[in-house]
Amino acid sequence: MRIDGQIAVVTGGGQGIGRAICRALAANGARVMVSDLDPAAAARVAAEIGGAAQVCDVTDPDQIAALVKATEDQLGPVDIWISNAGFARGEPGGAASASDAHWQASWDVHVMAHLRAARLLIPGMQARGHGALVNVASAAGLLCQIGDAAYSATKHAAVSLAQSLAITHGDKGIHVAVVCPLFVATPLLGYDDDAPENTPNDRVILPADVAQALIDGLEQDRFLILPHPEAGAYFQRRAADTDRWIKGMSALRRTVDNAVGDADDLTAIHRHI
Repeated sequence: MRIDGQIAVVTGGGQGIGRAICRALAANGARVMVSDLDPAAAARVAAEIGGAAQVCDVTDPDQIAALVKATEDQLGPVDIWISNAGFARGEPGGAASASDAHWQASWDVHVMAHLRAARLLIPGMQARGHGALVNVASAAGLLCQIGDAAYSATKHAAVSLAQSLAITHGDKGIHVAVVCPLFVATPLLGYDDDAPENTPNDRVILPADVAQALIDGLEQDRFLILPHPEAGAYFQRRAADTDRWIKGMSALRRTVDNAVGDADDLTAIHRHI
């Protein structure tokens, strides 16, 4: 699909990958609604790119509905919805250790927020014969992120939901995509959002790289967008021999444990992989 002239919404647009996506969309001619929990961050990005800003807690269905309406009122019907808001907190002591509240928040942010937006947007997109629903998931949704089982499980669910939406609505003019990067230099992993270039290895890419991969993927009508191409090879290896994959990931976890003493500290994990 073309980007120029489209109206886009980006959740979690005030920093990190979301901010980079907002910039890339605007640079390619889209009119952008920047949404974030932080009103000042959303306003700064909107001012920079000539867009609009709206506070939204994506765990609240009413606020999602308000975001859709604000976009329609200020910019027009939504052509591209990008669910980028997300979080990862690690876990205190292994895959079953995080609280129910942690799991529920992961579910609400990574899965239900996108579903609730899709429910509101699909009728209008189908009537107009075009639209895009994009979820910035993670390679954790294809593989497995050691150190936060709730993150991995809900990112897997996000990818599965996107597949269902694509199967159901793809032939009605609605393009569905998931973006699945590995490690990205963002505040989520302890990087300064305004100076993320000092990365520990070449597998950590910049938010702008993810944004450009998203733009390219949309223009090429791809479902699976991989800012790290190697994630596709890992995904195939996992599918080809899952038992071997699990043994390998268990070995990786032991390596990280030995190196940093805590494989549930996500910032420490990514610096030793």
